[in-house]
Amino acid sequence: MMKINKLLAGAVLFAAVSFNSFSQEKKWTLKECVDYALENNITIKQGENTLLSNEQDIIAAKGNFLPSVSGSLGERLSIGSGFDQVTNQRINNQTTHSFSYNLGVNQNVFNGFRTLNLYKQSQLNLEINKLELARIKDDISLNVVNAYLNVLFNIENLETAKAQYEFSKKQLDQVKSLVDAGVQPRANIYDSEATLSADEQNVTIAENNYTLSLLSLSQLLQVPFQGFDVAVVEIGSPSEALLYNSVDPVLDYAMANRNEIKVAEKNIENAELSTEISKSGYYPSVGFSYGFGSVWSESKNDFQKQAFFRELDVNKGHTFNLSVSIPIFSRFQNKTAVAKSLIQENNSKLNLDQAKLNLESNVQRAFTDAQAAYKAFLAAKKSLESQELAFKNSQERYNIGAMNAFDLEQTRIRLVNAQASLINAKYDFVFKTKVLDFYLGKPLTE
Repeated sequence: MMKINKLLAGAVLFAAVSFNSFSQEKKWTLKECVDYALENNITIKQGENTLLSNEQDIIAAKGNFLPSVSGSLGERLSIGSGFDQVTNQRINNQTTHSFSYNLGVNQNVFNGFRTLNLYKQSQLNLEINKLELARIKDDISLNVVNAYLNVLFNIENLETAKAQYEFSKKQLDQVKSLVDAGVQPRANIYDSEATLSADEQNVTIAENNYTLSLLSLSQLLQVPFQGFDVAVVEIGSPSEALLYNSVDPVLDYAMANRNEIKVAEKNIENAELSTEISKSGYYPSVGFSYGFGSVWSESKNDFQKQAFFRELDVNKGHTFNLSVSIPIFSRFQNKTAVAKSLIQENNSKLNLDQAKLNLESNVQRAFTDAQAAYKAFLAAKKSLESQELAFKNSQERYNIGAMNAFDLEQTRIRLVNAQASLINAKYDFVFKTKVLDFYLGKPLTE
């Protein structure tokens, strides 16, 4: 028995280690991140629940076209004085038992098209919330792409910081050799050591920024941070081919296809239906009802007593009722309801105009930002090339004693800043082009 327990414990331990190893080795791709967010995001799930609720509203609205059917049973016991049915004299301490049943059907015949418009509105609400859910998914996808690119940006920054640190270590060794050879003063060793310490601090800062960006992405995906990592995608030097020659195609497509515009347009239809529903209060309403039932009653002074079912059969009957209700004065309720609905219609139209203005502004800004980001990338690339040449020249002069350590460090700092600027400009340009792709409806994971 102990041997079996040991085998089971070993199997469980192996499975746990294997699972932990798998979770540590998994690298999330951009597509996996976006797909996971779209499948598990709480806001998206709430939106999907809203759609389920809308579907139930449609079923309820359909039900309003059908008649309502109800039934009732009643038992009554009456103790007290009464009147004799034959002599019409008052009788004290009379006990009366009665039983009744009734089956009723009520059908709305006409209510100013209110039922029909409520059904149309329930269908429209489902369409609106589907579009709103699609808009939320688009925004979440863009946020995930931005967070993912930010992780890649910090990875590249970290690699640059480590490369600078390794370079400073080699530089320190070289300075020590030159000092030992009597070519440079011993003070240069202290300057090189200070530079190495600063580079080590920069590595720590870069590692922290990378960890924070990874944490932000894991929180956005709502997954545990422990063991979370992404697959590194090599983003080369972006080209001008990623740009669009004109903003007009982007703007035209966005105006015709963006969900926020469609939602605003559907909201106008919804407001118009609400106005029609409010106007139904001015129309007469017609209703029809049918009832079938009977009653049984018995007391000791009944003139003629019959069996229970016999009396129910004798007393059964049908009732038919057709009613017409004509509104004459509703204390201004109908008038104010229609007036408020018309105001909401106007607001919905204004909301559409505002949505179009916002979309045009966002697209124009995204296009301008992409153009500026590409120019900034070219400038950063050119600056880095210049700083690399300058640093190489300064290093040669420093090695022969024609430049002091302070001036060399200033040249190196400019080189490091140029490298950081190029990395930042590259990822900024890539993300800005992704925003344009977003407005054109292109997949963000490609």
